[in-house]
Amino acid sequence: QEFVNTYGIPRYREANPALFTAATFPFLFGVMYGDIGHGLFLFLAGCYLVYNEKANDKARLGEMAAGMHSGRYMIIMMGFFAIYAGFIYNDAFSLGINFFGSRYIYEGQYSGEVAANTVGEQTAQYGSDASVYPFGLDPAWHVASNELLFFNSFKMKLSVILGISQMFCGTCLKGLNAIYFKEPLDFFFEFLPMLVFASSLFVYMVFLIFFKWSVDWNSRMLSATCVLPNAEGWNSENYDGEWQQCDDYDYGCTPWGYVCTGADTTAMKCPLDYGGTGDGCQPPNLITTLINIALQAGAQVDEPMFANQSPIQFVLLICGGLSVPILLFAKPYFLSRKSGVVHHGADGEEDEEEGEEFGEIIIHQAIETIEFVLGMVSNTASYLRLWALSLAHSELATVFWEKAMLSTLGVNFFAAYLGFAVFAGVTFGVLLMMDVLECFLHALRLHWVEFQNKFFKADGVRFSPYSFRQIIVDSQAV
Repeated sequence: QEFVNTYGIPRYREANPALFTAATFPFLFGVMYGDIGHGLFLFLAGCYLVYNEKANDKARLGEMAAGMHSGRYMIIMMGFFAIYAGFIYNDAFSLGINFFGSRYIYEGQYSGEVAANTVGEQTAQYGSDASVYPFGLDPAWHVASNELLFFNSFKMKLSVILGISQMFCGTCLKGLNAIYFKEPLDFFFEFLPMLVFASSLFVYMVFLIFFKWSVDWNSRMLSATCVLPNAEGWNSENYDGEWQQCDDYDYGCTPWGYVCTGADTTAMKCPLDYGGTGDGCQPPNLITTLINIALQAGAQVDEPMFANQSPIQFVLLICGGLSVPILLFAKPYFLSRKSGVVHHGADGEEDEEEGEEFGEIIIHQAIETIEFVLGMVSNTASYLRLWALSLAHSELATVFWEKAMLSTLGVNFFAAYLGFAVFAGVTFGVLLMMDVLECFLHALRLHWVEFQNKFFKADGVRFSPYSFRQIIVDSQAV
């Protein structure tokens, strides 16, 4: 509650952000700080503060120690979610841990003679239950040459999903406030247009991410690939369908029976017929897809993922566009009708004061509209700090491990001893002190700016009960 009160006091009976912040604040911190080892240190520090709770209540603590004491339960939860995110990333002091057995195998790995650029082979068929690592990411990604590309893509999409989900919940709380306080204008002409705008563009972005994750692109791309009947890839299990008979030994056929000519495009070879150059058989670049929703409104999607994607996106764009003028003009119009804003005096002239009041309503509503519309874009980009700080944390841990420990382990005992001292020192100073504070502040900002401004007015008055004891304490402090 103090995190929220530092920003502003909730109004009487409005939705209190503290209830949601108690869960989402340590979770978003854990997303940025995700590491099993570092999170464990933070969790144990919180447990120590709770264990000494009664002693610290009676002790005269300094400002920093008092702050840590008051936030002891939050520190425990921050450590817990950092450990949880560390298990999801499979990251412990920058090292992957093979808890359940990797689903990838490298030629020569058991003899310690893996050649450079060796491609890892899956131990089970792609897409089957046995090919999926039971919990978190496969540790093989930590030794892959494309590790950074994979983690960048995963954490960036995860940041967008979490950010849009939290902002959408904040917008829904605005609607609940309007229902509770019986404000129909706020509900119908602020909340609903905001909900439509957010859903048509940003929630749709989350849908595209999950849809792309759920598609078996190996099968789709293979369905648009020409394969010779006597080639090794014919009758491959990667194709999710029945292979058709093929008698063309010059250019081959696609798995579904299309006879290739050597001048075929992907759209000709793909059986899905979704349109565009990819025709549904080519995985799209989601950023390009989302940008083209606005820049190429109504045009055929170049690399669609499902049928009728182009008209669906055009309808969503129209809905999002129409919600903006409704959000801007509807509420001021009905307020003017309700209160009779412009009146005529005895001499036939309009009441100037009432006209100025209507102008103020329009200006206020324009500010709120611009803040929400542009804020949805900028706030979504702001949530990418979850990706950036998580990446920075893991890369710093990797550098400290490789330069301080790994480079000295093979020298001698004394060098390894010094290397461990350097490794422990920089890990404690940078990752266990500075990075904790950095992730804490960024998580605080995400709640104050990106989440709370969707519904929180922060102009309430704090209740202060009459207390003789507090009066005596205040007088002694003076």
